[in-house]
Amino acid sequence: MERKHDSCSPFIARRNPGRKSSAEIVSEVRRSLRVQSTRRPFTPGDGHRRLFGRGSIAADHEDRPPSSFSLQAPDSRPASGIRLSPLDHKPKLPVPSDAKVFPKPPTDPPEVKGRLARLRRSGSLPTLRPLGGVAAVELASDPPDVCSRPQKRGGTAGESRVKQPGEDSGSRPAAPASAQRAAPGCGDDVTDATRDNGESSAWKESIAPLLRQMEGELGKTAAWQPSDAKYGGCEASARRLCVLCDRLHGDLTDADLLGRRCAGRPRILRTLLRLADLRSARLRLCVARLCFALDISGNELLSVCKLVFGVSCDEGNDFLFQDEALLDALLGLLSVEDVSTHAAALVYCAGTLKCLSANGSFLRRLLDKNFIGSARKLLQRLCSADAAAAKAGQVLLQLTATLRNLANLPEARPLFVSLSVMSELCVVLRVHRRDTHVCTNVSRILSKLSSYPECLAALAQTPDCCRLFLEVLDEHHQKQDLVVRLLFILGNLAADSDASRLQLFLSDGSVATLLRLYDRYQCRAPPPQEDPPPPGEPPPPRVRENEDVLVKLVRVLANMSIHPTVGPHLATDERCIQLLTETLELRSVSASEELMVNAAAAINNLSYYQEESAALRRSRIAVAELMMKLLLSSSRDAMLEAVRVYGNLSLHQDVRGFIMQHGVHRFIVTLLDSKSADVCFSACGVVTNLAVDPPNRRSLSLEGAAVKLVDCLRDLGAADWLLGGQICQALWNLGGGGGEALLDRRGRACLLRVLVTLSDEDEALKWVENDDLRDFHKACWEMEFLPAAQRLMKTLQPLERTDEEEESRRRDWTRMTRN
Repeated sequence: MERKHDSCSPFIARRNPGRKSSAEIVSEVRRSLRVQSTRRPFTPGDGHRRLFGRGSIAADHEDRPPSSFSLQAPDSRPASGIRLSPLDHKPKLPVPSDAKVFPKPPTDPPEVKGRLARLRRSGSLPTLRPLGGVAAVELASDPPDVCSRPQKRGGTAGESRVKQPGEDSGSRPAAPASAQRAAPGCGDDVTDATRDNGESSAWKESIAPLLRQMEGELGKTAAWQPSDAKYGGCEASARRLCVLCDRLHGDLTDADLLGRRCAGRPRILRTLLRLADLRSARLRLCVARLCFALDISGNELLSVCKLVFGVSCDEGNDFLFQDEALLDALLGLLSVEDVSTHAAALVYCAGTLKCLSANGSFLRRLLDKNFIGSARKLLQRLCSADAAAAKAGQVLLQLTATLRNLANLPEARPLFVSLSVMSELCVVLRVHRRDTHVCTNVSRILSKLSSYPECLAALAQTPDCCRLFLEVLDEHHQKQDLVVRLLFILGNLAADSDASRLQLFLSDGSVATLLRLYDRYQCRAPPPQEDPPPPGEPPPPRVRENEDVLVKLVRVLANMSIHPTVGPHLATDERCIQLLTETLELRSVSASEELMVNAAAAINNLSYYQEESAALRRSRIAVAELMMKLLLSSSRDAMLEAVRVYGNLSLHQDVRGFIMQHGVHRFIVTLLDSKSADVCFSACGVVTNLAVDPPNRRSLSLEGAAVKLVDCLRDLGAADWLLGGQICQALWNLGGGGGEALLDRRGRACLLRVLVTLSDEDEALKWVENDDLRDFHKACWEMEFLPAAQRLMKTLQPLERTDEEEESRRRDWTRMTRN
């Protein structure tokens, strides 16, 4: 039998017509089956920010997006679609030794220009430094731009739009010839004839001069190489270029030329992407923000996303991401409809958010910008049938890592519930069940959230979630970190409600799957090449990991057995009982305390079912011997679980004989001195059962059981009427239904005074002020304590009167003899 103050709150109903009766309240509290709790699996934070973790399959996957930061500036000319015949000669390009004369653009025919472009793209031509004050020549080797002709204005200024499905960077028609002539004084290949007067004026007066200043600043830093300085090298030039980028962004916004509206957009992008070669984090983010505002797509979008991710990998750069426009652009990219087209860019975008989410202040910014809602929609698109499986898995790996960090925020948990994110995560687990890394991330999120009642209730309402977890367990049984978290989730579900316990039990092959896992992770002996650890030293890591799995798995079995349908089935399962007893045999309390406690709790719950077919009933003596190891340990929890098991097993006479024969009753009686109501209640239950046999009563009385029970009733009875009623029952059994051999005259008088006081309702309940709590205590007092106390008083009152009469006769006789 078990009682627990913490379990009282669910049974304290408010004053309303539908509340439970006193009998129902007490009946539920009296149940001996208990829910087991455990610690959530700990996941250490990754100190290194990287796209894929160490040992990840995705890290070496051939379809993984490249991580190198090779930026390509778009060409101003659209693809002609004409294949040129090969040249008969190979052009030789002299390279000036002093680098003081910049070569002029080639004047060869178009065939030669195409050949030079291919040579430059192959890396055979060196990058030459321009003359100071002269704008850099636009090389024909740049790849074609995604939009080389002016776009119709129709959007708002500053909008950043991801390329929509169907847009192809290489399929746009060529611009008119008049639009390819360079504008005077700016070196661009778009003329005033293709733009309106306002755009032409803004271009000439502000934008083109800014571009020339940027190119001139680049010319000054051309001799500097990234390998010659640290990450923050050339800071002076980088600061000046940041200022120029901000001015350019402002001028484009004022002229309403953001997005794809500006005819000179190719040159702007070409210049911006050249700036990214300077190894300055601040400058790279300035470039990225402006590129996003110019509505880049295709390879340019991928390159910029790589650029931003590289900056986010250094936690010292977190303060640079305070720019709301940059964050909005990254979050906006998560809303793309065509996931397969933008999958590579999404990997780096989500990877950037994952790196930044390691910063607590950034997490709250993500929460304020409804990242959870955006992530939920992206999860749905990634799980659709037309999403590329490999790319979708890589995006999911980054996205779920960010959600895992958000799950730590208390204010984020209501959003996980209201937006049904946990249901979507279960869909992800089902669709990508073969990706162990995605499954592990999802299990980490759900294990965190399942520790909170509101999230656990939402997860329990997800259809077939238990069956899904069992299928993943069976498929990835060798993945310890995944297994332990899924078992933790199942243990929480089984601890929550009878409906979840039954759902788990009725899932196909649930018990068989759990017992197979139990057998796999049951370390029966160290490997031949390993010696057992010396006493006092922790076990090797492999053994500790296996033990962590067993702790969570045994907890699932213990919590499942609470259900009246599941419990008898497990109690008759020979394999289940064998594995539990084997755990108790192989482990020690000093080295595996939590596992031993959980195994004893599972056996205690299963021992509640005493059917003839119960496997535990047939091996009860062996279990009683194993409980002695826990009873004599230094662990209070292990000792308490052993006493509870003895309380259930001592219903059988052979177990009671074992307890008396091995002196266990002495230890049980000693526990009655404990000031803990839990310990006293469990010990009192064992004494109640032992006192059923007349030969045991004298042994218990010689150990002082009756006196200790009276003291326990006086000290703890008024605060716990379930304990008080159990004490009265134990005293009744010790007295054999009478009180002659129970106590001496003084002890009986003390017990009678305590019983009379506690039987007065006003005295017993005067210290309870809360009305609902008072109803609960009154119900327990009326149904558990008062009947047992009144029956005991009836046997003590005649004895007390007889003692008083005998004392009176003795005094009279003494007086007569004196006279």
